[in-house]
Amino acid sequence: MATVELTAADFEQTVTREGITLVDFWAEWCGPCRMFAPIFEKASEQHPDVTFGKVDTEAEQALASAANIRSIPTLMAFRDGILVFAQPGALPAPALEQVITAVKGLDMDEVRAQVAAAEAQADS
Repeated sequence: MATVELTAADFEQTVTREGITLVDFWAEWCGPCRMFAPIFEKASEQHPDVTFGKVDTEAEQALASAANIRSIPTLMAFRDGILVFAQPGALPAPALEQVITAVKGLDMDEVRAQVAAAEAQADS
């Protein structure tokens, strides 16, 4: 599956659906972003079961701000609507593969329990 361009209009509905969504926040002028792009694209072809999205931080400044992007490229991984990974910096292909494998291997019942516990603690 090729990467999809995400905008403020479709970002939330894309990352909140079931399954895994990886999002690359990037900009045209960013050298590390240009280096990471082919790695991200190749991974998208190797993992058709994962949605790969890209957010152009120049065109989608409000979205980048809402996602608290401070450095680009930044990679975020969502699984079943939950943010499970966020890291700035261009990853080499083996590191990206490790992230994908780790996200696929998550026990989502455990993740949901941790999220619920954190929310309960924040409410008290």
